[in-house]
Amino acid sequence: MSRVDWRGQTTLVTGASAGIGAEFARQLAARGSHLVLVARRADRLAGLAAELTAAHGVTARVVPLDLARPAAGRALAAEVDRQGIAVTSVVNCAGFGTHGPFAGEDADRLAEEIAVDVTALVDVSRAFIDRLRAGSGVLVNVASMAAYVPSPDMAVYAASKAFVLSFTEALWQESLDSGLRVLALSPGATDTEFFDVLGNDAADGGRGRQSPQEVVATAFRALDRRDPPPSVAVGRANRASVRAVRLLTRRRAVLLMAAITGRAAEDGMARRAAA
Repeated sequence: MSRVDWRGQTTLVTGASAGIGAEFARQLAARGSHLVLVARRADRLAGLAAELTAAHGVTARVVPLDLARPAAGRALAAEVDRQGIAVTSVVNCAGFGTHGPFAGEDADRLAEEIAVDVTALVDVSRAFIDRLRAGSGVLVNVASMAAYVPSPDMAVYAASKAFVLSFTEALWQESLDSGLRVLALSPGATDTEFFDVLGNDAADGGRGRQSPQEVVATAFRALDRRDPPPSVAVGRANRASVRAVRLLTRRRAVLLMAAITGRAAEDGMARRAAA
């Protein structure tokens, strides 16, 4: 495969109002890609679109949309068609997590988490994949290091990201005969709003957080390879962890994560008590 000519691309980015999604938009615009920015917060999207158009001369369209709604991907495809936008690449960044014992979680919040992290990602991918394969663009789905091992106290989030990883790697193989690059991107703990939404700032396990810039740069390095991989973990330590966890039994892996998430829960309670 030749390298992607981003100047000929129009990339749709979900979750573009903050964090990794906003950083993808910035780095894509710097490479010359036109953009469709999707998230709930229209004011943030408008500000980012103006910033990127002024800095890089690209066209940045804004589509405010709650991806938790049913058939969100199909609604999104209908809207870009209505606006006459020819999307050639998609980056699915939208998602959030919940933290705490499963039995104590709010059922409606869990349903919303699955709707955004899993259902919308599948629906967006399906709504656009035919047009993506017609060109030479990319489909990037953001998974997580949590995808590689069950995570007590983040059971639904880890399971949703395991789905994203497996789903995207399967699409990678199905797309080998097309010009489409497909990549599952697995960041570790990243310095974004994720932990604010999660409600536990200590859920990173006390490890240093990656920057959104590092996460997105890793994705572009993978996509620029002559033979792009189906997935990539961000950072040497995380890639080593992926290799190491494959040597563990499932029992040992989940008990190890229980120890980590248990410490995170204790740290979070201690911090809230001291605040």
